[in-house]
Amino acid sequence: NWFCSWVTAAAVAWEAGKPLSIEEVEVAPPQAMEVRVKILFTALCHTDVYFWEAKGQTPVFPRIFGHEAGGIVESVGEGVTDVAPGDHVLPVFTGECKECRHCKSAESNMCDLLRINTDRGVMISDGKSRFSIDGKPIFHFVGTSTFSEYTVMHVGCVAKINPEAPLDKVCVLSCGISTGLGASINVAKPPKGSTVAIFGLGAVGLAAAEGARIAGASRIIGIDLNANRFEEARKFGCTEFVNPKDHTKPVQEVLAEMTDGGVDRSVECTGNINAMIQAFECVHDGWGVAVLVGVPHKDAEFKTHPMNFLNERT
Repeated sequence: NWFCSWVTAAAVAWEAGKPLSIEEVEVAPPQAMEVRVKILFTALCHTDVYFWEAKGQTPVFPRIFGHEAGGIVESVGEGVTDVAPGDHVLPVFTGECKECRHCKSAESNMCDLLRINTDRGVMISDGKSRFSIDGKPIFHFVGTSTFSEYTVMHVGCVAKINPEAPLDKVCVLSCGISTGLGASINVAKPPKGSTVAIFGLGAVGLAAAEGARIAGASRIIGIDLNANRFEEARKFGCTEFVNPKDHTKPVQEVLAEMTDGGVDRSVECTGNINAMIQAFECVHDGWGVAVLVGVPHKDAEFKTHPMNFLNERT
């Protein structure tokens, strides 16, 4: 019954860095412009781990993590017309209200209402959580909280997909794959024949390499401290590799020597502040563009010489 609270199983993080525990959680019905979704598959993204560790962020606990998933709409709240019960959907942590200036701009997806907010643990409409145990609230995570058999999300944070698509595979499209692919194709926009450096060859980095390959880059250089990742990365378009541990000089200097002054584009997929600086400093002056995808420690500082900007690196 859609207007009832449901008791379901969820993995609850009670405090930072402590093992999650499977609990019976009450999931309230969706309110106006919200949907309740049955989660069938959820992946683990490093961002979940990062905020579970709460190293350098505002700790919000107890909390249900998870944001990379696939599921089926179980019920919808008042005013929802985009999806209906039975629709297959992917959660999206950077949602779209479709009304604000960001949503109406072709150059932004940072919706005023539904942009990613890692500190908010409640729903936007009433400032309350839809999860509870014995009447006490369990907080949400980036508006998705997919480590639960049922979750409630704003309708702007779900993307309807083809029901033929296998949810156990396409669940990674709701974060890692689209993040890396989009960073390359939509933001870095490498010209055909260009040289691209990818920092970090996890799921996001592999997707970024694939995006550079689709865009027509001729050289795609993968940078990672784990050489075991290199062979897999070839399947996603990487043509050569650099392990910073193999060199005595900074990796941006190594890349500059390899590419006659620097790469045309770089995509950083680690969240390590040093890698972010290296990704920026390794692009060619005059036209080089670095896209920083990783989430840094909140106290981290990006330090580079202002001449790197004045020499037209972006």
